[in-house]
Amino acid sequence: MQLKEVLRKLKSLASAKAVIGMARFGINPRKTLGVSMPMVRGIAKEIGPNHKLAQQLWNSKIHEARILAGFVAEAAKVTERQMENWVKDFDSWDVCDQVCGSLFDKTEFAYSKAFEWSKRKEEFVKRAGFVLMATLSVHDKKSSDKQFEQFLSVIKREAKDERNFVKKAVNWALRQIGKRNISLNKKAIKAAQEIQKIDSKSAKWIANDAIRELTSESVQQRLKKK
Repeated sequence: MQLKEVLRKLKSLASAKAVIGMARFGINPRKTLGVSMPMVRGIAKEIGPNHKLAQQLWNSKIHEARILAGFVAEAAKVTERQMENWVKDFDSWDVCDQVCGSLFDKTEFAYSKAFEWSKRKEEFVKRAGFVLMATLSVHDKKSSDKQFEQFLSVIKREAKDERNFVKKAVNWALRQIGKRNISLNKKAIKAAQEIQKIDSKSAKWIANDAIRELTSESVQQRLKKK
């Protein structure tokens, strides 16, 4: 499938009403068509892996085309420069989350970028660092607990960031690490209890929400069965 054909297909599915609805959920409406995620995924299945097309889709600057780019790009072909170029373009939480969770967390640079981006000042770059921590916790079945324990000190360090899209990603990373296994659950709860003591509204919200979920009966029962 060629770029023109893909863009034509996306534009044929556009919905101005959907764009208004997406904006209510904090999604940037700029260059957004209003195509639903199941439809975007359906187009990605039709295309299959195509790294060259992914680059072209990204360069189109269209919101859904960029999400689609993350679905069809090939992780083995992603370079560090590409990751840096794309992350600088993030301007909406959903593009950030979809690209990190469908592509970036499968690259050889995933762990180093999680640490590196978590220190950055730009809101969506920083969010990307913590989204990588969250999605790696779910998708990477092979890495040791030590990898994820190292993320906990970063989460503690950045818990004071009051920006909505950052604090929600910090909280997400903490919760996903704590749901990985019993050992990490205990360590994540301990980290959350330490974060609770920080004099910051954001830190207290991150900690309280994480403790609520990580100590819940449903999470505890599921971890005991693992």
